[in-house]
Amino acid sequence: MTPEDFDYLRKMLRERSGLVLSVDKQYLAESRLLPLARRHGFASVGELVAQLKMPSCTLATEVVDAMTTNETFFFRDKIPFELLRDSVMPALLAARSHTKRVRIWCTAASTGQEPYSIAMTLREMGARLAGFQVDILATDLVVGALDRARNGLYTQFEVQRGLPIQLLIKYFTKVGEMWQIAPELRAMVQFRPLNLLYDFSTLGLFDLVFCRNVLIYFDQSTKVSVLDRIARQMPDDGFLILGAAETVVGLTEAFTPHPDKRGLYRPSNAGAPARLGAPKLAVRA
Repeated sequence: MTPEDFDYLRKMLRERSGLVLSVDKQYLAESRLLPLARRHGFASVGELVAQLKMPSCTLATEVVDAMTTNETFFFRDKIPFELLRDSVMPALLAARSHTKRVRIWCTAASTGQEPYSIAMTLREMGARLAGFQVDILATDLVVGALDRARNGLYTQFEVQRGLPIQLLIKYFTKVGEMWQIAPELRAMVQFRPLNLLYDFSTLGLFDLVFCRNVLIYFDQSTKVSVLDRIARQMPDDGFLILGAAETVVGLTEAFTPHPDKRGLYRPSNAGAPARLGAPKLAVRA
């Protein structure tokens, strides 16, 4: 692949997915795209890129899928799920006592480990959710990853990454060499393809948005656009959870960091975040 081919590829990936590849990542592109090139009968990545430049080419989606990082595992970083159980859900259960409904959006679902971790956390809350309808929407750019997520089938290696043994025994069944998550957990999550670069206003309002480990791949203007549009999809008392390496600081005033809960943000016109964790918000079984 020539430097000119790589420049074309970088531009295409940025326009279609928001992924920003630095100039020193040509080796990464080569390693990820060579199997795809060979699968379609091309001798090199350069030939694949030449095909991409043709107006009739239909390979762009596969190229984006191959280049998109789908690194994920169950209960990744732990803290977000502790926040969900101990702070966010108790606050939302109190605030939604009249509607009895909570909507959660997982914006980068990949192969499903994050939304299923959310679902397991909610199931483990037991009677505290009695009478409530909790909807989980899980979206991702990569259609193939979502197909895997819907099936809920994971390898031994995947279920050993972050998943406590007691939850494996409780919510998974061995299917050949794989482990499949329980039907009731799969029924809790709706998966659908979505590109964060495009309009998502039709999704409606969400009380809680997980947008973890995706902003780090965008340039600053794309981060600002995504965060500002997410803010418009949330009520004033909603919650946003970002990844450990991500922040809204210096990007947008649409959200305010919680002062003592890392990774947790509120819409800027929400009430004082310090009320989180107050005894009056605790919902007990």
